[in-house]
Amino acid sequence: MFAALLLASCADHSTAPLDVLAKQDKVAPQATGSPVVVMSGLDSPRGLAFGPEGALYVVEAGSTQINGPCVVVARGSNCYSGTGAITRLWKGRQERIASGLPSYYNPGALDIGGPQDIDFQGRGNGFVTTGWAANPALRAGLGANGSSFAAMIRVTPNGDWKIVADPGTHELLSNPAGGPLDSNPYGVLAEAGVQYLVDAGGNSLLKVIDGVVSTVAIFPSTPIAPGSFPGPFVSSEAVPTEVTRGPDGALYVSTLSGVPFLPGAARIYRVVEGQAPTVHAAGLTQVTDHAWGPDGTLYVLQYASAPFFGGPGRIVRIATNGARTTLPVALTNPTAIIVGHDGALYVSNRGNVASVGQVLRITP
Repeated sequence: MFAALLLASCADHSTAPLDVLAKQDKVAPQATGSPVVVMSGLDSPRGLAFGPEGALYVVEAGSTQINGPCVVVARGSNCYSGTGAITRLWKGRQERIASGLPSYYNPGALDIGGPQDIDFQGRGNGFVTTGWAANPALRAGLGANGSSFAAMIRVTPNGDWKIVADPGTHELLSNPAGGPLDSNPYGVLAEAGVQYLVDAGGNSLLKVIDGVVSTVAIFPSTPIAPGSFPGPFVSSEAVPTEVTRGPDGALYVSTLSGVPFLPGAARIYRVVEGQAPTVHAAGLTQVTDHAWGPDGTLYVLQYASAPFFGGPGRIVRIATNGARTTLPVALTNPTAIIVGHDGALYVSNRGNVASVGQVLRITP
């Protein structure tokens, strides 16, 4: 189960240069073919990005190892693991270039959390979000390692890293969306002098300048029609998962949607700073990422297709006139999508489990 995002809701192989393939400039092909595995044996693969040299990087949230103390959270216990990693695909060679990054395992919730997404700023270092999926005040229970969760870290080319922003404390002190305190930083977009990230637990879009975190937008819950699903569900939280820069210059934020993760409950929001978010696309299901085609076509990555993460993952193509097509590829718990200069889609697949994660290349 993709429990990190469930908990939050309850309270790139190419050699193109980075300035062409930065996350804010994603492009996508017009059709898809059979997936080919280009990276394998990954520990819960999540976000993808192309590095300055053109290599494809994937962050790994970690494994089920427990290598430190545990902290009781709303569902089970987050236990320190320290098995997060970053793996690179360069000229056909897969290589783990950073290991021992912050990660936790929650055996009760079957949840692995750690590095969630990565993006590179210009030709500098990589910016990585780290998850938590709980009240950020509880991080202190992990001792000195606690501050590295619900955070943004900067990773150097040699694998060294340091904390550069603390969105967890921003949630703790500001609680932008209200409700129970919950922080789970997820998607990140790095631009010159500023980073944007979404907090899936806090239902917010945040901005970081020189380490200072501020709120750009918050995202509302979606009402659940009476009788549409068994149980005491009246609304579904937004659970934002990714932020990109759209072809019109606005920011776009995808949402997973919260419990019970109903088909059609997820959305893509358009965000202009200083204004309330507007719905760009509705009626989607459990969206974990999205990518823009050169003609303005929007490709949407869906983690699953039925309530509580049932059914296969899908890619939905939304044309500029609003017409939708589901591409003929069934995925298994996909978590990220990016596109190479060759026009192929790259997708993190099996993103919820250790040791068997993949990156797929989908040929147009």
